[in-house]
Amino acid sequence: MEYRSFGNTGLNVSAVGFGAGHIGLPGMDDHHAIQLLNGILDSGINLIDTARSYGASEQRIGKYLAHRRHEFILSTKVGYSFQDKPDWSFEATMGTIDEALMLMKTDYLDVVHLHSCDKWVLEQGDAVDALEKARDQGKIRVIAYSGENDALEYAIASNRFGSIQCSVNIFDQRSINHYLPQASKKSMGIIAKRPLANAVWRYSTRPDGHGHAAYWDRLHQMSIVQEDPDWNDLALRFTAYTPGIDTMIVGTSSLEHLKENIKFFEKGPLTEAVFSQIHAAFTNHDQNWVGLV
Repeated sequence: MEYRSFGNTGLNVSAVGFGAGHIGLPGMDDHHAIQLLNGILDSGINLIDTARSYGASEQRIGKYLAHRRHEFILSTKVGYSFQDKPDWSFEATMGTIDEALMLMKTDYLDVVHLHSCDKWVLEQGDAVDALEKARDQGKIRVIAYSGENDALEYAIASNRFGSIQCSVNIFDQRSINHYLPQASKKSMGIIAKRPLANAVWRYSTRPDGHGHAAYWDRLHQMSIVQEDPDWNDLALRFTAYTPGIDTMIVGTSSLEHLKENIKFFEKGPLTEAVFSQIHAAFTNHDQNWVGLV
């Protein structure tokens, strides 16, 4: 596994990270969760990214990985759905940080994101104030923002965040031209989400659902020409080796699939010609295609 500096945060992250959404699903039994989470660490992955909205994900990470806490970097997302407190308030943000610490049985969180809140939330400032207070108290190490478009741009420009998380994939490239260079110039850590673009190439007809339908449309409008492309290979290597990306988070319930994805990454970057073709195919539509939250 390759490890990369996470901006100027002092953290070193595996180039392939794990998105822990599947861990929280009701259909995930305990034995499977134990095998998956421990297998992830055994594979060399040291970044686990979760969120309070991912069902039982935080709870299972605490239950099954607390004894290996020193082996991984823990990233989560906070700010909402806390008791009767208004979302993104100081109280809700602090409360969700404390709840994440309790659920994941840890004294500190490495990276804590505000989770796709709107630009006005960042401008109002209470949620960011809470993150800063939690950092000063030693509860978190890196203040982060997860989101897209104008809110992402504001977060980068505010100089209050140490890292960002945004969609970077074949069909969601807006950040490559617009935001990643700004974040890299400030030595921010950068996490790419949705590197597989919801694997929309598996559908024979247009799927339903946010992200799936939009990415399916983009797939067919971009007309990427490759001879019998292995889309998983193409997509993962495109994201992993995009300039500025420190790590990408891959979500799956299958350890075998995750190991296959690591093997794709280990093949190295796409050729410059292939990368440029894919980037140009998206850039032709860049004015109309924003990042999907």
